[in-house]
Amino acid sequence: MQHVLDLDRYPIDRPKSAELASLVTRCERDLATHGMFNLEGFVRPGAIAAAADELRPLAATTSYTHERMHNVYFQDHVDGLAPDHPALRPFSTIHHTLCDDQITHSIIHGIYEWAPLVAFLGRVMQQPTLSVMADPLARVNVMEYRPGEALNWHFDRSRYTTTLLIQAAEAGGEFEYCSDLRSDADPNYDGVARVLNGESGRVRVNTLAPGTLNVFAGKNTLHRVSPVRGTRSRMIAVYSYYERPGVRFSDAERQGFYGRTG
Repeated sequence: MQHVLDLDRYPIDRPKSAELASLVTRCERDLATHGMFNLEGFVRPGAIAAAADELRPLAATTSYTHERMHNVYFQDHVDGLAPDHPALRPFSTIHHTLCDDQITHSIIHGIYEWAPLVAFLGRVMQQPTLSVMADPLARVNVMEYRPGEALNWHFDRSRYTTTLLIQAAEAGGEFEYCSDLRSDADPNYDGVARVLNGESGRVRVNTLAPGTLNVFAGKNTLHRVSPVRGTRSRMIAVYSYYERPGVRFSDAERQGFYGRTG
């Protein structure tokens, strides 16, 4: 992986080193303070450019177009909320997805499975174990956002979300987020509504460069990818890791996300 990842800057292949211990401490601090951390230049410039070259023709010809109207909870009904509550405001999302079974020999897939990365992420997330996903479609997804397309406001189902930016848009396509907007004890529906109505000053923008690994607390962080502008699409890999092995999506989930079950 030395030729793909900058292991001099990010020595995740040296688990007992003081340099890695320092990196873990920094990432833990950023996660606690900002709800996320970034490893800029994690993938070397030549390698991330090669990854984009690998994926661009696949995305153009074999990706699944995922288009839907949704609210931030991806639910038709939320207990305790009237159907017209502003926290349930509907939004449009559209992007194009490559599933893991379409990219098994790619640079992006190889990074996902690399054991030192999985161990490093588990250490930062303070998980006794962290496992790659067993689902052949969902393990790694590459999302392409073409001009005019966006991933709209939502919360994630998992506690943490791990992404790797492959290609940045010319303009737009920015990651906007509001950390710790809710908690397991307090859904903060009115706070959610204020963000959606543009009345909150808590929204921040995380500007990423290609090759940046980003981990954020997606379960309680309201976030979106703003509409892409210009002629170049935005491509990002989403890496799915779980606290237990063997996790798979149901057939209904695969059909909804990917338009197929296998």
